[in-house]
Amino acid sequence: MMGLFERYLTLWVALGIATGVGLGLLAPAAFLTIAGIEYAQVNLVVAVFIWVMIYPMMIQIDWSAVKDVGKKPRGLVLTLVVNWLIKPFTMALLGVLFFKYIFAPWVDPQSAAEYIAGMILLGVAPCTAMVFVWSTLVKGDANYTLVQVSINDLIMVVAFAPIAAFLLGVTHITVPWETLVLSTLLYVVLPLAAGMATRHVLLKKSDHAVAAFVAQLKPWSVVGLLATVVLLFGFQAGTIVAKPLVIAMIAVPLIIQSYGIFIISYAGAKVLRLPHNIAGPACLIGTSNFFELAVAVAISLFGLNSGAALATVVGVLVEVPVMLSLVAIINRTQCWFPGQADVV
Repeated sequence: MMGLFERYLTLWVALGIATGVGLGLLAPAAFLTIAGIEYAQVNLVVAVFIWVMIYPMMIQIDWSAVKDVGKKPRGLVLTLVVNWLIKPFTMALLGVLFFKYIFAPWVDPQSAAEYIAGMILLGVAPCTAMVFVWSTLVKGDANYTLVQVSINDLIMVVAFAPIAAFLLGVTHITVPWETLVLSTLLYVVLPLAAGMATRHVLLKKSDHAVAAFVAQLKPWSVVGLLATVVLLFGFQAGTIVAKPLVIAMIAVPLIIQSYGIFIISYAGAKVLRLPHNIAGPACLIGTSNFFELAVAVAISLFGLNSGAALATVVGVLVEVPVMLSLVAIINRTQCWFPGQADVV
């Protein structure tokens, strides 16, 4: 049964998208109520489903191996270079190219500037939570992925505001620290602590207890992913129907950015001869975005109904289908990279 879900995951996600949009149009009040269950711009219902997704992955993290990750730093270097020295600037260039030139005849200058700002905020916020899902789908090294995500989160605390301010031309950006801290707490710290405690208890029973328990939880990870997709698209159903052309225009540079960053990262991983289960997650971290933070900053800077906020929401809509396609590419190109024996 689980093999069937994994094999046709793209189909299930497509059905989840259609279901979310349909339910969002049929019962907008219900989704409005769910959307209101939030704190510091973080929707707590979505947080629960993401937690369900990543908890089984946290159980698999072996802390005795985490301390040895530093012995093979190339994967970390690749992630940091792509996330902080390349991705924000390519996103800004693509935004300007499309909305100042290519799409200029169809978009007024004020809206164009706001769309560019929203895309920049997405480009400066590397993913925190969903990376664990993508890493599992490409059979990534769970220990290494945890370290990559954790270091990116630490850098984001000090680098997000200065880079965003520089690219936006704004001297003072108020980072919603509550959003940043709460997201890290909900998506990394709490599930990690629960996973560590669970793993400790299971290892006391037998060496095989961890694998058996994770196998039992895997269907719930899929349920969490699909439920998250339904909610995210349900929240934005009205916007999707009301502004399809604008959403399509914003999606074009975001999609180009995603595949472009992936190509750069994957080529870098090949040059560095990273093992496949480190190369895959390293590339996916750079490609995906911390959309909760981007949405929160866009709303605080430009307003709830601004073009910047809309652009960050389109980033959410684009991410899941694009990331699933990249997962498929990574899984089909495993032979391009050294084997798993090179992994700590």
